[in-house]
Amino acid sequence: MNGTFADVLLLLAIAVVLVWAFRRIKLPAILAYLVAGIVAGPDVTAWIKDPDEYHFIAELGVVLLLFSLGLEFSLPKMIAMRRLVFGLGAGQVVICSLLFAGLAYAWLGNWTAAMVIGGTLALSSTAVVIKQLGESSQLTTRTGQATVAVLLFQDIAVVPMLIIIPLLASTSADISIWESLGIALLKGAGVVVLLMAIGKWVLPHIFREIARLRTDELFVLATLLVALVAGGLTHLFGLSMALGAFLAGMMLGESKYKHQLEADIRPFRDILMGLFFITVGMQLNLMVFLQNVHWIVLAVLVIGLIKMLVVRAIAGFMHEREEDSWAAGLMLFQMGEFGFVLVSLALSYALLPQDIASLLVGIGVLGMAVTPMVIQRSRSMVAPLLRKIKAKTDVDINQPDVSEPKKVLVLGFGRVGQTVSRFLTTEGIEHLAIDHDTKRVQEAIAGGANVFFGDGGRRDILKAVHADQVELIIITFAEDSKALEVLKAIRELNDHAEIIVRSRDDLRLEEMMAAGATQVVPDTLEASLMLVSQILSRSGVPIRRILARLDQARRSHYGDMHGFYPGETTDMDPEKIDRLQFLHAVQLTDNAYACGKKLAQLGLDELAIQVKSVRRDNEEYSEVHGDFTLQQGDVVLLAGGPRAIEAGESYLLNG
Repeated sequence: MNGTFADVLLLLAIAVVLVWAFRRIKLPAILAYLVAGIVAGPDVTAWIKDPDEYHFIAELGVVLLLFSLGLEFSLPKMIAMRRLVFGLGAGQVVICSLLFAGLAYAWLGNWTAAMVIGGTLALSSTAVVIKQLGESSQLTTRTGQATVAVLLFQDIAVVPMLIIIPLLASTSADISIWESLGIALLKGAGVVVLLMAIGKWVLPHIFREIARLRTDELFVLATLLVALVAGGLTHLFGLSMALGAFLAGMMLGESKYKHQLEADIRPFRDILMGLFFITVGMQLNLMVFLQNVHWIVLAVLVIGLIKMLVVRAIAGFMHEREEDSWAAGLMLFQMGEFGFVLVSLALSYALLPQDIASLLVGIGVLGMAVTPMVIQRSRSMVAPLLRKIKAKTDVDINQPDVSEPKKVLVLGFGRVGQTVSRFLTTEGIEHLAIDHDTKRVQEAIAGGANVFFGDGGRRDILKAVHADQVELIIITFAEDSKALEVLKAIRELNDHAEIIVRSRDDLRLEEMMAAGATQVVPDTLEASLMLVSQILSRSGVPIRRILARLDQARRSHYGDMHGFYPGETTDMDPEKIDRLQFLHAVQLTDNAYACGKKLAQLGLDELAIQVKSVRRDNEEYSEVHGDFTLQQGDVVLLAGGPRAIEAGESYLLNG
C-alpha cells in the first residue's frame, strides 16, 4: 500500500510540473500527461513497477470523458449543421478510415489490426483543435464551422468503434464479424431503449428531489453514480462501459441540469483523464519510438496530407470555398485523444502488437504537439495553394474607384464596420471600407456598399486607398492583435490622421494609445457607459449632465473605469493575467509602514500601482495627490495588475 501511495504521489508531482511547463509554452495538457507517463514508465525511470495497477482508474477517466461528451452532444446543433456533419464529417471518417486501413493492411497483412489503425488515424483531436480555434478567434468562421462539423461526426463515430473493437477480439471461426455486429447492435438497441426510458421517466424525478435539497455533495455523487451505473449496464451486455456513459450523458444533456452536471463532473473527469493519458504514455516503448522517429515524422506528414486532400475534395464537391476547405483539412491533420482510447482498448484485447501501439502513440504525441502552431498559421500555410484563386478573385470583384482619397476610411467590414458605414452614408459623409473576406465584399458591392477588397494590414493596399492622405480612419477588427498591427502600419504612412480603434476590452488600451491611436473604444466599457446612461436617464438625471459624464470618461481614456474587484469566477488565464487591472482595498494597521508617509514618498507609481481613493473615518477622498499623508486605519483602494497589487499591499504594510 505504501508503495502504491508513493507511486501516485510521484505521478501527481511529475504531472503538476509538466502541465505547468507545457502550458507556459502553450502546448496542450494532454501532451504533458503523456510525457509524464513516458518519464515514469519502464523505459525511462521505471518508477511505476506495474502500469496495469492503474488500468481501472484510467478506465474510469474514459467513462467520465464519454459522459461529458454525451452531455455536450447537442441534437439541435447537429441538425442545424447536418449538411456539414453528415456530408463533410461522414465522408472524412469513412474515406480516411478505409484509406488508412488499406495502407495498414499492406504493411501488416492483418485485417483486424488494420481496421483498428484505420479508425484510430481517421479521428482528430476535438479538445486541442476547438481550444486553439477559440484562442485564435476562428471558431465562428466558415473554416471553424467546417472543422467543428467534422469533429462532431468523429465524436459520434467513436461510439460504434468502441462497440466494434471488443467484437473483433471475440469473433470466433463459427460466428462472422457481421453476425457479431448484428447481435451487438440488437443488444445496443435494447440498452439504449432501457437507458432512454430511465432517463425520461426516472432520472428527472431523482435530480429534481436532489436539487430541492440543495446539497452539492449529493448532486456530485448522483452524477457519478448515473455515469457508472450506465457504464456497468452496457458492460453487463458485453459492450463498452464508455458507450453506456455516453448514452447516460446524452439523456441528461437535454435536461435543465446539464450545465450543473457538467461543472460537477469536470474536476473528476480531468484528473482521471490525466491518469488515463499517463498510462498511455507508459505504454510507449521509447526504444521503438527513437529507432523509428523518422518514420513517425513521415507518418504524421502523410496522414496530415491524406486528411487534408480528402477534406478538400469533399468540401469542394459540396461547393465550400477553397480557402476554407484547405484550412479545415489542415487543422484536422493530427490523431486525437479518442485515438489513444482506441489504441489502449485494442491493446487490452491484444488486437495490436506492443510496438505498433507505441508507434501510434508516438504519431499522436508528435501531431498534437505541433497542432497549436499549425492552427495559428493555417492561413499562411495554405496561402501558396490559393494564389491562383486569389488572383482570379481580384479580377472577378468590381473594385470601387480609389483614384481620389475619401474623407473617412473604415478598416474591417464586419458588423461594427457595416454599422459605422450605414451612419456615415445616412449623413452623406464620403467614405471607403476595406475588407479581405471575398464573399462579404461581393455581397456588399452587390448591395451598393463602397467596399474595397484587400488586407488592411498591407502597406501596398493602404497606399492604394490613399491612407497616407485620409484625415479620419476607423479600425473595427474584432481581434485586438490585428487592430494593433494595422494601427502601426497606418502610423508609418500617416502621422496626422485621427485614428479611432475598436477593441474588445481595455487590456491593450495603453499599448494602442502608445502606438498612435487617437481614441480607443473598448466594447465592454462602452456597453457599460450606455447602460449607465440609460439608468441615469431613468433616475431623473438631466441629459446634459449624463452627456458630460460620458464625455469625461472618454476623454480620460476610461480612467475611472479601469480595474474591477476580482471574484471566484474571474478568468485567470495566464495569458491575460498580466494585462488585467484589479481593484483591491488595503487597510493600514497600527504598525503599517505607510502610516505617516506622503504618497509621493512611497513612490507607488514605480510599482505600476495607482491609488484610486482613500477612506478615512467614513469619509472618502477620491482625488488624492502626492502630498496626501496616510494615517493609521486608512483604507487605501489600489488599482493595478494582480502581481503589482500583491507587491503594493506588502509594501504599504511591511515596507
